[in-house]
Amino acid sequence: MYIRSRSPGYGRKGMVATSQTLATQTGLAVLQRGGSAVDAAIAANAVLSLTEPHMCGPGGDLFAIVWDPAQQSLHGLNASGRAPRELSYATLRDAVGAAGVIPGRGPLAVTSPGAVDGWCTLHERFGRLDLDDVFAPVINYARNGVPIGSRTADMWAAAAAGILGDPQLDGFTASFADTFVREGRAPVAGETHVNPGLADTYALIAQRGRDGFYNGQFAERLSACVRAAGGFLGIDDLAATRCDWVEPITTNYRGYDVFELPPNGQGMTVLQILNILETYSTDELYRDPSNYWHAFIEAKKLAFEDRARYYADPAAAEVPVATLAGKAYAAERRRLIDDASAGANYTHGDVSIRSGDTTYLCAADSSGMMVSLIQSIFSPFGAGLVPPGSGFALQCRGAGFTLAPDHPNVYAPGKRPFHTIIPGFVMRDERPWLSFGVMGADMQPQGQVQVLANMIDRGMDPQAAGDAPRLRHVGGAQPNGERLDGLGVVQYEAGIAPATIDALARRGHRLEVIEDWITGFTGGYQAIRYDAEQQVYVGGSEPRLDGCVLGY
Repeated sequence: MYIRSRSPGYGRKGMVATSQTLATQTGLAVLQRGGSAVDAAIAANAVLSLTEPHMCGPGGDLFAIVWDPAQQSLHGLNASGRAPRELSYATLRDAVGAAGVIPGRGPLAVTSPGAVDGWCTLHERFGRLDLDDVFAPVINYARNGVPIGSRTADMWAAAAAGILGDPQLDGFTASFADTFVREGRAPVAGETHVNPGLADTYALIAQRGRDGFYNGQFAERLSACVRAAGGFLGIDDLAATRCDWVEPITTNYRGYDVFELPPNGQGMTVLQILNILETYSTDELYRDPSNYWHAFIEAKKLAFEDRARYYADPAAAEVPVATLAGKAYAAERRRLIDDASAGANYTHGDVSIRSGDTTYLCAADSSGMMVSLIQSIFSPFGAGLVPPGSGFALQCRGAGFTLAPDHPNVYAPGKRPFHTIIPGFVMRDERPWLSFGVMGADMQPQGQVQVLANMIDRGMDPQAAGDAPRLRHVGGAQPNGERLDGLGVVQYEAGIAPATIDALARRGHRLEVIEDWITGFTGGYQAIRYDAEQQVYVGGSEPRLDGCVLGY
């Protein structure tokens, strides 16, 4: 049994859901001024970079799915950056040394930030307001200050301590400290945070668009910051940053068409897990709650093995999307699951080929446009490098590469790394039904499947689906070449019934209750569903964070 945090939100004309109340309010105000759902999403995302800068910002990447009511179609955008062209595999391998893994912080993990290009590309196609109108709220808030939420303050403090205490960043944290800490500490709950550098950055983008960020003096400042720390990001890398419109991939789960973006992201993992779960009847899954959780955990293990073996930049490696996301393959993988026992020795499927911190938000407007958008700098405060006067940290997505030479996700100059951030979208009867996402690195696909099962299988509304207790499995093969224990650990929230936990333990699962919500983070969820019968948006927002959903 769980305690409901609040009722779902409702809106007839539009809706915004984010992890920060001020960002949600900003997006809603943009809608009320005549902006599109894309305008609202960009404005809200910009405010998120001020109110939770350890999670997102102009130094990161972006993915989005947009339902376009004019064309009656979905559009996917991959705005992820690429590795520096001057950093060769041999140079990186020598720099990493015996560790064999690209470090999660510092200059070697920096890739070109794609978010600004993503915002500008989305705005050019779907925006209604001018960019200066879209960014006016964040510029004002950054100059005048915003109070920081309680959950945000806890995460900010933990993230800042990690940056300031990291020996890899010795000598390169002065700009970080000037921007994100005060007298050696992070802001506490309710304390006002100002960031004039971030205001200047958004003012520049508002005036000059993507060119103001990726070319000229600002680009030189970004490159100089990375190079001074020993990295390789060049002004040519920044100038060449371009996002791609991509075709979303899909599977049907019990009559609902679930859409994700193709690799280099991990969205296909959601489709693989759902396909395996669909091989069970709902009666098999839900007559005993432990049946569902066992099937979910085992399906996750199987899908993540494939993720570690096959997911990569499709421009540099062949990714067998059609096979991996297919029903026949799911049925084949399902046969590996022992319904009475936890698996510890799964491997990837035999598919023929030729050789996380993040923020999620969604928005919808009166025209029927719906946006699912996720934006990230990967680890808390990314690489830990803050270009002086910029107001944001650069991402560390390069840590998503592996150095195994024959792997599809092996590092190469100019290549996109494996990515964890995934926006989700669901259609029903060829009409938009749900824009949703769950931030949180490896928790993202696990969280998406859990909230979808809550809504589709159990009939929950979008808020109840997010309130329900979750669990996360940690273990198995990783896309960067690491391999964790195959049985792994199931971390669960206390709201899951003790009898269910006991039943899972009898099947051999290794379980531990989540006592520290930061280290045991089970995701940051937001969702907007369209109720076609009532002609109203119905939204839910993550109760574990500081945000909300608002409609009008």
